[in-house]
Amino acid sequence: MAGIGERIAHERRISGKTQAQLAREMDYSIQMVKAVEQGRKPAAPGFVNAAARVLGIEPEVLNGTPYRDTLEEEGTLEGIAELRAILCEGEYVRPLEPPPIPELRASMKAIDDYDRKGKSRLALARLPKLIRQLYGAMHVSPEPAVFELLCRAYNAADRMCRRFGFMSLTIPAIDRYDWAAARADDPLAVAVGKVMRTRLLVYQDSTDLALMLVDRAIADAHGDSEEALSVIGAAHLAGAVAASRALRLDTARGHIEEARVIGARLGFETRAYETLFGPANTEIHAVGVELEAGDPGRAARDGSALILPKSIAQTRAGHLWQDIARAWVLSGKPEQAMKSLNVARRIAPQQTKLHPAVRETLNAVVALEKRSTGSTGEFARWLNVSPT
Repeated sequence: MAGIGERIAHERRISGKTQAQLAREMDYSIQMVKAVEQGRKPAAPGFVNAAARVLGIEPEVLNGTPYRDTLEEEGTLEGIAELRAILCEGEYVRPLEPPPIPELRASMKAIDDYDRKGKSRLALARLPKLIRQLYGAMHVSPEPAVFELLCRAYNAADRMCRRFGFMSLTIPAIDRYDWAAARADDPLAVAVGKVMRTRLLVYQDSTDLALMLVDRAIADAHGDSEEALSVIGAAHLAGAVAASRALRLDTARGHIEEARVIGARLGFETRAYETLFGPANTEIHAVGVELEAGDPGRAARDGSALILPKSIAQTRAGHLWQDIARAWVLSGKPEQAMKSLNVARRIAPQQTKLHPAVRETLNAVVALEKRSTGSTGEFARWLNVSPT
């Protein structure tokens, strides 16, 4: 299985850069560059984004996403071609005859529920029709409720595109979200758009602008309602991710502490704006911060000790165990890493199969193992890859 490290080395040679030059321009150590290129350490998302920026290519080139062969194992990815067409149509979306608003709300909730439970294929398959129906409703009666649902639909579109590796489609999805939010008569929806865009900026290694948008989103979200707290909390978590990817550990930990305060006030994992913010999600992000910019051993231990509520989204729990696996690898413990990967697989199989970090972690496990194990081979067969 060609790993991200091999792709970085290939693109680096094409660019004419030495490992020392790449490391200097990325602001990473040459030891880290060598370890990633040799497959001894998994490439963190922040590392990949920085390498892509320096090499002048898209991060997808290094990640190798979307994994089309893997996606096609379960048949055609229904809905992605139609969603791409809708995003190309912009504000001129071809409408469909809409059902009443309550039925549109029920359809939107079902899509969010499918995605939350890790059944994102079902969510994606149903999303394009709903968007066209919402445009039909907008033409009949352009009321704020319709634009509110369009916000939710484009939020889901952004998540679906990221989930399946079609990162270039997140750009028009977020743009269309902002267009709908400006017409939804909801200042919090506008703030959510800023939080969504931070993820895109982090992916493009644009940390300063991402952190500026986090501050603006926090300033825009007023009040003590569940909705306001969910947006403020989600903004702090977005800030923690952005700062940790840029190795700004103090800033990242500061956002985590602020999120903990807000999470304690809220007291549960909220579904408002599908931020999934709450005390448990904050601790999941705290593990990610330590993994990216702090102490991987601490991330592995703290993450393994977390007791998540039953209400936590399966996608969030799956992501936690993917991070724990990478943390164990970085701590030199491949056996614990494989156990964690299998926990992630059990909780959120679809997400685990498609996440670039999972393949990187598997390659690093193989590099660390003195001899191949049945667990490693079985997991590789499940991913439909040949570990290097």
